[in-house]
Amino acid sequence: MRKRLVASAIAVAAVGALVSPAAAQAEPAHPHAVSVLEHGSGAGTAVLSGHNEPGTRMSVGGVDTASAHTLPVDYQVQETGYWCGPAATRIALSARVAPPSQGELAAQLGTTEAGTDHISQVTGVLNANLGTGWYETKEMPNDPPTQAQKDLLWNDIVLDIDNNYPLVANIVAPPGNQPPGYPSDQTIYHYFTVIGYDDANRTVLIADPASFGGNQIYWLSFDQLASLIPPKGYAA
Repeated sequence: MRKRLVASAIAVAAVGALVSPAAAQAEPAHPHAVSVLEHGSGAGTAVLSGHNEPGTRMSVGGVDTASAHTLPVDYQVQETGYWCGPAATRIALSARVAPPSQGELAAQLGTTEAGTDHISQVTGVLNANLGTGWYETKEMPNDPPTQAQKDLLWNDIVLDIDNNYPLVANIVAPPGNQPPGYPSDQTIYHYFTVIGYDDANRTVLIADPASFGGNQIYWLSFDQLASLIPPKGYAA
């Protein structure tokens, strides 16, 4: 287990369900890798979009430049409307191991049609599947987050990505503060995976299993990510 600073922990319930469920589909064939810097790394830049049928898979290539570091993952659209937790966990695991299916991870997480209750369940399942104690649950109860919480989040992102560990974040995205493609008239409670960062642009690379509007892999500003996590938390 690594030794790091830990944010203040306050138990806050989190629901990881999407607006409406979709039928599960069989896992399709694994296509070719996608280049994550082909169009740059500015906030809002789409890396992968469009192929949004439930269960759709895509191999996302990693990069390591002077300012940007992203991890190769096996991306997959969530297979039901309430499996964002299992799908985000699966994406994170795929950077290091051949991951279990979303269904297997849903069982391990205790996910129901109401979603995955708390980010700590993700932390435990990540560590159990990797046989490690790397992941820790970090709470961000303050909305907006304190500067110390933002500093910890950025440090966690850099440390984790540099050591080949994607992060899983539990977010709350209300109207007016949403990633691209989200239903603008609804507050979305969700899990997605952070798979990279660009220090020069202060952006983070998101693997979003919801594929809202076909947005699957995209760059998000770090400040927006920090604003989306409260009052939930993340596994890092």
